[in-house]
Amino acid sequence: MSTPELLARKVAEIVNSKYNAQINLSDVQVQKTLPEFEGDITVVVFPFLRYSKMNPVQTGEDIGNTLVNELNEIDSFNVIKGFLNLSLKNDNWGAILNALASNKNLGQLNKENPNKLIVEYSSPNTNKPLHLGHARNNFLGYSVAEILKASGEKVIKTQIINDRGIHICKSMLSWQRYANGGTPDSEGLKGDHFVGKYYVEFDKHYKLEMDDLIKQGRTKDEAMQEAPIFKEAQAMLKKWEQGDQEVIALWQKMNQWVYDGFESTYKTMGVDFDKLYFESDTYLLGKKVVEEGIQKSVFYKKEDGSVWCDLSDEGLDEKLVLRKDGTAVYITQDIGTAIERFEEFKIDGMIYTVGNEQEYHFKVLFLILKKLGYSFFDGLYHLSYGMVDLPSGRMKTREGTVVDADDLMKEMVLSASKATEEKGKLDGYSKEEISEINRMIGMSALKYFLLKVDPRKGMVFNPKESIDFNGNTGPFILFNCVRTKSLLKKYGAEDYISVISSNPTDKEKELISKLSEYEKTIQIAAENYSPAIIANYCYDLAKEYSQFYASHNILKEEDEQSKLFRLNISSQVGRVLGKGLQLLGIEVPDRM
Repeated sequence: MSTPELLARKVAEIVNSKYNAQINLSDVQVQKTLPEFEGDITVVVFPFLRYSKMNPVQTGEDIGNTLVNELNEIDSFNVIKGFLNLSLKNDNWGAILNALASNKNLGQLNKENPNKLIVEYSSPNTNKPLHLGHARNNFLGYSVAEILKASGEKVIKTQIINDRGIHICKSMLSWQRYANGGTPDSEGLKGDHFVGKYYVEFDKHYKLEMDDLIKQGRTKDEAMQEAPIFKEAQAMLKKWEQGDQEVIALWQKMNQWVYDGFESTYKTMGVDFDKLYFESDTYLLGKKVVEEGIQKSVFYKKEDGSVWCDLSDEGLDEKLVLRKDGTAVYITQDIGTAIERFEEFKIDGMIYTVGNEQEYHFKVLFLILKKLGYSFFDGLYHLSYGMVDLPSGRMKTREGTVVDADDLMKEMVLSASKATEEKGKLDGYSKEEISEINRMIGMSALKYFLLKVDPRKGMVFNPKESIDFNGNTGPFILFNCVRTKSLLKKYGAEDYISVISSNPTDKEKELISKLSEYEKTIQIAAENYSPAIIANYCYDLAKEYSQFYASHNILKEEDEQSKLFRLNISSQVGRVLGKGLQLLGIEVPDRM
């Protein structure tokens, strides 16, 4: 048990005993003492005044005296208004450090009754490769899943692949017309890039046909619907839905090219999935639920045969759930998929990692599931993340400003290679070692930059800023993590050596205090579905350690006890940074 947690439990016990209260552990606010005040840990006493019937200073002194008398860890205290500032005994800092080191499961919390959760992320279309926006989605979803696992939850990682619909048929038709039987291998392209190429080719010819029709007097909307190439794509979709074997065979072949391409991208990204869902398997799900919903008066049928859900009482509008021709819409499919997943895994909740442009869609989805009487709707959460812009402005497909994810990752590794070469950081290493280290540095820069911002906020991605070895970047944290390994290796110790300092410096206390916050930080990050909380914790810890390294002798320290104490601090900093970076999906090299 960490000192702050021990302290919180003791304060709750004192308040309940002294003042005949019934407060919980969560009612005790424990925080790091502000630098301008004397002390290490501060307890906020304002919430206890209603029970103590005394003013803030009297209440603080009353609790402080009891703590000093009953807890060996507390040396002294002072009260500033409603804040009880506690100073820990010097030898307690070593005890805290030793406790961290002896905790073999540090960073893996236990939950008495863990929830079973699905985290859905990625969910691409099979008509184009993944781009920078998908990169943020994947890194975010993967990291949230890992953080939830670390907090003690049971997690299943999933994605649903949008592998059907008119957009897919556009690529298929374009390939038939313009590829001359070409394949990814014959053109030397990844499968997703190859298929994406023909989607773009379709769009080019589609625009030309629309322009011709507009010149003939059609409106733009008419031209969009009447263009021959578009009509042909619609006819292909109809054939697919009717089970035409030739169309289905082409669809299977081209989709497989894309899946192979995606798999390669995911491997480079370092993300994985426990289960894949395909829209071609799920698009009919939900139609049965609609019939049940009509019987329950959740849905109603209009004269034209279409089925709707009235959400006006919830401040929304009417939502179409079944077209007049009986075909399903996206919301219908999502209703069916949510129910199927619940029945398959008996989940307690599901986190949808989807951009903020879909906020309305998920509000509707969750409300409909509530109206249908499904209890698991309480556990549904839309992790609504902001869009990623470039320094030049917003990414736009039609203007050719979309950054391809594969190209981006290659560029980041190349940038890392240039940076390490300029600094001479990897002199003397083999080509293979240099290549692998640069890969890790480049990917750390990309992942950290995309994850350090609160997921709900939009962001501007600047590749040049991300690769810097100084400042709030992945390479900076990585460097400080590796530095701790190097120190221990030079000393000849691969692991922690138990020793207690009798007189730790303020910076040593700060580092130990920061280390003791790690597991609490995991809890907070899990509650908020925010890798940014872990990312910024890692940066703060790395920054503190960098300052410590610059201001303290470590290997050159003459006092052996102080040297070992500082090596121990370094060991735990490296350990915690490594674990924190792992939650972000970032690999740490042994040296750099």
